[in-house]
Amino acid sequence: MENSFIIDKLYKAFGQDILKMDTSSDILAFTVACPVIHEVICFLKENENMNFNFLTDLCGIHYPDRGLPLGVVYHLHNLAENKRLRIKTFVTLNDPNIPTVTDLFSSANWMERETYDFYGIVFTGHPNLKRILNVEYMDFFPMRKEYPLEDPTREDKDDRYFGR
Repeated sequence: MENSFIIDKLYKAFGQDILKMDTSSDILAFTVACPVIHEVICFLKENENMNFNFLTDLCGIHYPDRGLPLGVVYHLHNLAENKRLRIKTFVTLNDPNIPTVTDLFSSANWMERETYDFYGIVFTGHPNLKRILNVEYMDFFPMRKEYPLEDPTREDKDDRYFGR
């Protein structure tokens, strides 16, 4: 299965909802508008010409300097053709809702719960979205980059020694 075949099929089916495509790395990657992420993944799984029927991974990402800082990355695999695909979608901090894919892949259940637990991304339609690794009363999401890495008032450190 060639990249051009996948690109052509996705653009014909979803057109303007595909925001970005990247072929520079070893894996074909697409950024998709959040409202259609479920439909895109369903198309990739259930279309007989695509057959991406294995969800390798699903994880959250946080880029605090972007307009849409929170995102989810899906890695799909077509086992018969040994072809991998990366799909990304992004949301705001004020509305961190993304449709669940647990109805398509049962393995997404724990991955979505982990992503919610660490990034605060809410998967609408998830059967049991709750914290699984952090305590339930925790009122923040530890993998978000909302806190400085170092104390800015620290005077005992010379940045010249750290390549800065």
